[in-house]
Amino acid sequence: MKNNILFSLFLITTFFCGAACAQQKGAYDLSSLLKQETPITSSAKKISKITDGTRKGISLTGIVWLKDIDFATGTIDVDLRGKDVFQQSFLGIAFHGVDTVTYDAIYFRPFNFQSTDTLRRRHAVQYISQPDFSWDKLRADHPLVYENAVNPFPPATAWFHAHIVVNVDEIVVYVNHSAKPSLSVKKLNNRQHGLIGLWNDSLPGDFANLVIKQ
Repeated sequence: MKNNILFSLFLITTFFCGAACAQQKGAYDLSSLLKQETPITSSAKKISKITDGTRKGISLTGIVWLKDIDFATGTIDVDLRGKDVFQQSFLGIAFHGVDTVTYDAIYFRPFNFQSTDTLRRRHAVQYISQPDFSWDKLRADHPLVYENAVNPFPPATAWFHAHIVVNVDEIVVYVNHSAKPSLSVKKLNNRQHGLIGLWNDSLPGDFANLVIKQ
């Protein structure tokens, strides 16, 4: 009798959890969001709409947080395009943000993608956890642990696709639909959720086809 009651409770819980526990998926037309003034753009120095073939997105410098999204764990897919200018093209995704000072980020240095310098190529994709674990601190304390080469490596000025998996204590990054990760690291803080947005520094970077699942 007890087992029957427990089994019935399991079925009821499973039934009601079907919709509520399903993955939440959002595909974001970034150019439309910009027009609707949906993104939170408090720290974006420059932001503009772009259209390149099937890609309709935005170009920006700074951080653009997406409004009304509290991101915990899941996947982030996005197309990005940077510049082939040494030490001036950095772009990626910020997540688990509190504000423009406290956040995690996965970002890329496209100018290193095809460098003939082997070490520079391994400085192509980077994980940071601001403000305590900046790129320079991580490189000094843990060389080549929180950054790596991208695989496969696209041309520096080409669009490329990033698939970022954020788990409770681990982050994994895939580039251009490769089955092999370009970066796999442990999270460096206890924040489990927060703001999510587009991150870029120095020269403007391009973003399109953003899809978030959690």
